[in-house]
Order: sequence, then structure tokens, then C-alpha cells
Amino acid sequence: MINLKKRSLLGATIAAIVALPFAALPAAAQETVSAVVIDGYPDRSLWVKEFTNFFIPEVDRRLAVTGNYVMDWQENYGGSIVKPKGVLEGVQLGLGDIGIVTTIFHSSKLPSQGLASVTPFVSSDARAVAKAVDEIAREYPAMQNEFAAQNQVYLATGVVLNSYQMFSSKEISKISDLEGFKVAGAGINLRYLEGIKDTAGVRGGLTNFYNMMQTGLVDAAMLWPEAAATFKISEVAPYMLRVDLGAVNSKTVTVNKDYWDTLPDEVKAALRAVAIDYRDHLAGIAMDRAAASEAAYVAAGGTIVEVSEADRAAWAEAMPHIASEWAAKLDAKGEAGSAMLEAYLGKLEASGFVGVRNWR
Repeated sequence: MINLKKRSLLGATIAAIVALPFAALPAAAQETVSAVVIDGYPDRSLWVKEFTNFFIPEVDRRLAVTGNYVMDWQENYGGSIVKPKGVLEGVQLGLGDIGIVTTIFHSSKLPSQGLASVTPFVSSDARAVAKAVDEIAREYPAMQNEFAAQNQVYLATGVVLNSYQMFSSKEISKISDLEGFKVAGAGINLRYLEGIKDTAGVRGGLTNFYNMMQTGLVDAAMLWPEAAATFKISEVAPYMLRVDLGAVNSKTVTVNKDYWDTLPDEVKAALRAVAIDYRDHLAGIAMDRAAASEAAYVAAGGTIVEVSEADRAAWAEAMPHIASEWAAKLDAKGEAGSAMLEAYLGKLEASGFVGVRNWR
């Protein structure tokens, strides 16, 4: 008979011999994928902060389900690689793999991104505008083609403001008070001023609006309450005229095309899916923070005055028909500008938003 102790030793020896070839096999390798993220705006900016706090963790969470890939995120904001207006070119050249492009700075290269900007006074709901513009980008090729021409892959549209308002260093209570003013704006929204007598638009950006008003370069600026609170605008512009020009898309998440082509399909799928979630998350926060930001503006010494509906309607009618001009230029290039405009307004109307002016 075999002794129990010997039998146990024999069994252990056999098990070890059987396990040897399997121990020699490598474990399934987890691949690390690096991603350089860029934006010229500082990390306190809403969309940058939420890219860090929402987008990145959500991609990581999705990839952790299979464990096949792990991201090595390298975030570069606040001008460390590019300035606010340089993100488009930075991603194009590969200075960043993923970027948050402020599209309002690039109306000549990205004309179709101006869709919401050329239809003011329609909707002050960031969620509805973000969804509608992003759907247009997926239903019509123009937007994605424009980014492709800049060596980039379009992921999703971002709306970070519920509505443009007018912030002024001088007391204002009606649209006519803006006559003769110099007003800062970021791009297409400067066209809104063409309906106001002797008012001049001055191109600027969110990071320099404070200095522009502090130095007297401008008398007012078009921006939104959350940004006014974040950048302490009440210190130089203590008057806000609530004109509700509306929400516009101004941020788009893009990926360098050469970098994109190297990514595994699983990582591509995660980035695409999370970009849409980020779109809705960002718009939701913009809406949630709007009222609190106005309260913070008032608490910091700001005064908010409501403009009358008649005043808004008169301003809207006095503007050039910037929507039809926009559509005609795209149509002339062989793009479906008029169809995109019609579809966009239709989507907003289906969501319950009818403009003060008919931009068709």
C-alpha cells in the first residue's frame, strides 16, 4: 500500500509538472495607449474641468470592462502647448492627439459649425442645441468633412453656455443703450451688433474680456453667466442686460487623424461613445449652473436687468439675415446649407423652441 504522506507528495509533484508549461505562458497583455489632450483655456474652464472629471474617467471605466487597454492621459491646458485659438492647428499638426476645439474662432475653416450662431433668439437650452447640432453633424457630411480637411476626426459637439447675455461696464436697461458702444465678441456673434446703431464689434476671447473692459478697450462683452462668474467679470462689468441671444455650440472634441488610425477599435468605440455622453453632461451642467452663476454675479455686486420681449424682437428683426447668408455660402460650395438650416430649426421646433425671428 502507498503511504498517505507519500501519496500526497506524489500528487503534488504531478500537479507541479502538469502546471509547468502553463506557467511559462505569458498572461494576456494589457496594452497602454497614450493620449495627449490639449486646450489653450485654463483648467478652471467648465469644459476643460469636465474633460478631466468626466470624459477621462468614463473612458477608463469603459475600457476596464475588458481590461485589454489602459489609457495614459497627458493633459496640457492653459497655453502649455497651444493658446485658445491654436487648438485646431495643434491637433492638425499632431501637437495633441485629442483637442477641444473652440470652433467659433474658425468660421472660415469650419463654416458649418456656425449653425447655432447664425440663428440667435431661438433657444436658450444648451441640451437641445447640443443635441440638434450634433445630430446635424452625423446626418450631413459637411461638419465632419471640414474637420477631415484639418486632419481631424470629429467626435462630438459641445455647448457650454445656456445663453449669450450682454455684460457692460456702463449702466444699461434697453437695447438702444448699446448704441455707440464697443462690444467684445468671439466671432460670428459680432454680426448681431449690425442691428444696433453705431455699435462696433471687437474680436476677443473669454480669457481677455476682463482686460478689454478694464482698460476701456470695449464697453461691453457678449458672454454667459457661468463664464462671467468664473472669470470675475462683475469686477469690470457690473451690469448684465438679459437679452437671451441663445445657446450656441462653441466646442468640438476632435482627434488627430494619424493618431486615430493607430487606435484599436475598442478604444475608438469608447472615445466615440463617451464623447456623446460628455456632450450631454456638459450641456446639463451649463443649464444647472446658469441660475447659480447669475446669483453669484449679483452677490459679487452685479446688477441684472431684463430687456423687454418687444426690444428683443426689434433687435432680431434689425439684424442682417445671417442665417440665409450662411446657408447660401455653403450651398454655393456644394454643401447642403439650406437643408441643414431647415433640419436644425425643425429639430428645435420639435423640442418646443420657436425663435423670435424666422431664420428660414
